[in-house]
Amino acid sequence: MEQFENVTIVKKANVYFDGKVTSRAVLFPNGEKKTLGIMMPGEYEFGTSEKEIMEILAGDLEVQFPGDDSWIHITGGQSFEVPANASFKLKIKELTDYCCSYIK
Repeated sequence: MEQFENVTIVKKANVYFDGKVTSRAVLFPNGEKKTLGIMMPGEYEFGTSEKEIMEILAGDLEVQFPGDDSWIHITGGQSFEVPANASFKLKIKELTDYCCSYIK
């Protein structure tokens, strides 16, 4: 999907890691929520409360999933899923543009 139709955008940004990761919430009429954001190069750890699907629109990163010591390489055009109530680590290699979908 190239664009979202008939949505509400929350103006206030979500800002993490001293501004190195930012996003804006996109709210859909059916109650679905997504965030659109940018991650600057660095290493980050995130926690989830809901299942998330991270679609990487552009960029280069590695992800480490809960309970796994290995790192998986992800680039623009790929996506990955993170379970609810978990934490995952990211190594962002270059500016990364992403869309995160929250699954209830």
